[in-house]
Amino acid sequence: MLRCMVVDSSPVVRKVAGRLISSDKVVVTMADTGYQTVAACSVEMPDMIILDDGLIDMPATEIIKQIRALPGGESTRIYLCLPEMDITRIMRAKRAGAAGYLLKPFNRASIAEIMPSIEIGN
Repeated sequence: MLRCMVVDSSPVVRKVAGRLISSDKVVVTMADTGYQTVAACSVEMPDMIILDDGLIDMPATEIIKQIRALPGGESTRIYLCLPEMDITRIMRAKRAGAAGYLLKPFNRASIAEIMPSIEIGN
């Protein structure tokens, strides 16, 4: 079973993402701050993280670096979630260890691109 964490300060985005991603093959957990994310990852590392770039408590690059430093963190796929295309932010996140990015609002098709081997959503 794939474990996916959705990190976003917006409860609406977390709820929509959870509905899009959840399936009998994917367990979704959620966090709304960078500190919650790092703490949750230190307890149980997800296989994939969709990380909002706009969290106010910690920059996304710092969250990525801290996750990468945790046991098992090097193999987690982390995708930066942005409201608009920003090459500078994407490149900073990739240098920190992100696997890629998603643009908001995302949908089943954009989620399927980063999870191609998993049938998402019910």
